[in-house]
Amino acid sequence: MKHSKKFDPFAELFGDLSDRYQGDRWQPSLDVFETESAVIARFEIAGVRKADLRITIDGDLLSVRGIRKPKAEDGVQRLHQMEVAFGPFERTIRIEIAFDENHVDAHLEDGFLRITLPKLRSEPRNIEISDD
Repeated sequence: MKHSKKFDPFAELFGDLSDRYQGDRWQPSLDVFETESAVIARFEIAGVRKADLRITIDGDLLSVRGIRKPKAEDGVQRLHQMEVAFGPFERTIRIEIAFDENHVDAHLEDGFLRITLPKLRSEPRNIEISDD
């Protein structure tokens, strides 16, 4: 028996938003990768201003919150397709590699927020054996 997907007349206009929304907030796309010296989190947030962003670190959790405000379009009479999410967003991820939270760096350019989390480095050291 062939299963057919239920027809949603709004999906054609608004796209499939289910994977982009979490409650009343949308979630930006995210890449996380590792270099020799850092873990990099890169969020796709085109149209979001620096002033509308907030980045927090709580232990091993990295959170990015903000809002993307729509620009007024003059003369719009009918919407044909609407997939770009506007409004508040939030994305929280767990960073599994120990990092130096005092030297985290964030840079916003060309619609991408790049957060660099430098890895904690342990220096080799000699351990003395005590006489008891």
